[in-house]
Amino acid sequence: MTTTTERPISREAPRPASAGAGSGQVSDSADRPRVPRRRLRTWFRAHRANIAWLSPVLLVSALVQAINLGGSPQRVDDEGTYTAQAWAVNNLGELAHYTYWYDHPPLAWLQVAAWTGATGGFQRYDFAVIAAREAMVIATLVSLTLLWFIARRLGFSRVAASVTALVFALSPLAVQFHRSFYLDNVAMPWLLASILLAMTRKHQLAGFAASAAALGVSVLSKETFLLALPLVGWLMWKNARIETRRYTLSVAATILVIIGGGYLLLATVKGELLPGDDRVSLFDGVAFQLASRDSSGSIFDPESLFSATTAVWVQLDPVIVVLAPLAAIAGLFIRRLRPFAIMLAFLIAFMFRPGGYLPVPYVLMMLPFAALLIVGVTERAVRTWRRRRGGVRRAPNVLWLVAIVAAVAVAVPAWGMQLRGLLLADLDEPARDAQSWIEENVPRDSRLIVDDIMWVDLVTAGFARDNVVWFYKLDTDPAVQAQSPNGWRDSDYIVTTDSMLTSPNAASAGSAVENSVVVASFGEGEQAVEVRRIDPAGMDAATTALEEAAIERAETGQDLLRNPDLAVASADAARLDAGQVDERVTIALAQLMASGPVTVDGFPIVFGEDDLPFRQVDIGEADGNPLVVDGRMTDDAETFVESLAGRYRPSDVTVVDGAVRLTFSIVAPQGVVS
Repeated sequence: MTTTTERPISREAPRPASAGAGSGQVSDSADRPRVPRRRLRTWFRAHRANIAWLSPVLLVSALVQAINLGGSPQRVDDEGTYTAQAWAVNNLGELAHYTYWYDHPPLAWLQVAAWTGATGGFQRYDFAVIAAREAMVIATLVSLTLLWFIARRLGFSRVAASVTALVFALSPLAVQFHRSFYLDNVAMPWLLASILLAMTRKHQLAGFAASAAALGVSVLSKETFLLALPLVGWLMWKNARIETRRYTLSVAATILVIIGGGYLLLATVKGELLPGDDRVSLFDGVAFQLASRDSSGSIFDPESLFSATTAVWVQLDPVIVVLAPLAAIAGLFIRRLRPFAIMLAFLIAFMFRPGGYLPVPYVLMMLPFAALLIVGVTERAVRTWRRRRGGVRRAPNVLWLVAIVAAVAVAVPAWGMQLRGLLLADLDEPARDAQSWIEENVPRDSRLIVDDIMWVDLVTAGFARDNVVWFYKLDTDPAVQAQSPNGWRDSDYIVTTDSMLTSPNAASAGSAVENSVVVASFGEGEQAVEVRRIDPAGMDAATTALEEAAIERAETGQDLLRNPDLAVASADAARLDAGQVDERVTIALAQLMASGPVTVDGFPIVFGEDDLPFRQVDIGEADGNPLVVDGRMTDDAETFVESLAGRYRPSDVTVVDGAVRLTFSIVAPQGVVS
């Protein structure tokens, strides 16, 4: 008996060939567009359940990440630095806006530079850091997707995988740090891709090779992600087929070494691998990160940086901070979660190494493992409880579920309050206001010491690149020191932020602050930003000059008030009498009063200058005639404005509410316009 194996019959009957040469080719060409559509429909049907669960998670996460992206948290110096480095790649053709000294591998800001260059991010936003934050939203959504599939690969239900992704995306601790441009956010999608690929069962040669490549990119985006090497190696070893394990792991290791060697090759080609006179080196950069960097201190010291950093984490989300180490311990007893439990436990233990430095965004690397373990242990406990097993084996699961219920009861109101602040509070407003004030009031030839959050914006606003000095470089960059032989005394203004005032590497900036006076102030508390005018002669000389200037203003204002031709409200008269009105304003009024009575509508204060002399004046009438008719200045008003010359010439003249507003520039205590 002969068995015949029949080939499967095609769903579509073959079409008869049309008359004429080449007709079959035309028919094949017409069918070709249907193939991708058919494959797409097949793929969608096969994955529609995953799509149905993952899509709303992505949507909610995207909304939470994007809403108020520029308002909260306030921009900080680190993300300003990385943004400036990405901007330098696109606009200067350099790896950094200052000398690149191998403090971090450059791949993270190279990726952000590619994103902003392709999307025109720096042109679409008024503040450069927000363009970089846009890239962080994309990175977070990619990380969330990969984490969802890792959870599924570990055997999580779709519900549990979605909860894992939401914990990773919506914890206030996560939102706070995911929004900011930290190198860890750029490295995270590559690490999660590496983990997912290391768990592949099919096509392991390609999968492990891609996993190694992704891990290499992750490490060259943030060097601390090298700590994940044991986890990725363990997952590869565990999942590799025994008969091909040696070959696939050798290929993966070779690729990782080649990618890491590329960084060494970059330094070698530039002649900056080893230390030398008058040059930076990769060796020095690594030595700084591993040994020379100041320790964060002990968690038992309430004044230490370690305590301050962990206090920020606890304030944002105490639930995650408490549950994560507990889940790591519980995960050690669950086989499928054990590699991730050991990884999280190792990351936590690494924080406490003697003399180590704890970066504020270090928590970002722990977040995906914390989310996986908290949800994974909980799902396991629920399944065990449902089996109704009694005795000792059931008790730990019940205890864990009780802890989770208590944690949810705490997390719901706490997360709601924190997320409300992140979505509504505009914590960056003081920094934006200060930056706008500088662009409107400070001469473009001034030299400024600034927090890096506004470096790019001030340079693109017209300030010379060499005149916008990142405060950190005053003490660390020989090139900057060569441009400023007198240190901080060669600068005109310093713009202070909390990042600057709390930085341990701001000695010169601190001296500049001590020898400067506030000319504009915005915000309060940790969000406060001040623009201060530096007096190279020192604070004593500045204080004396300010006191003498105040006396002169009071005398001039009192002389003006004695003239019956001045019509002014009582509140404004009190300001003149107290010396609160800029001397140039009073001189201009005296000059105008020489031709007849003058009506002053007020002395508007410039936003941010609450404690400074009023340098604006609204003049309604002169010699009994209005200075504004039909919204335009009269000829007499224009003649008067043109007569103001030298230091008495206003920097801006506008028509406001039927009056002529004269605005005079910022003036130094000695009377020299700055």
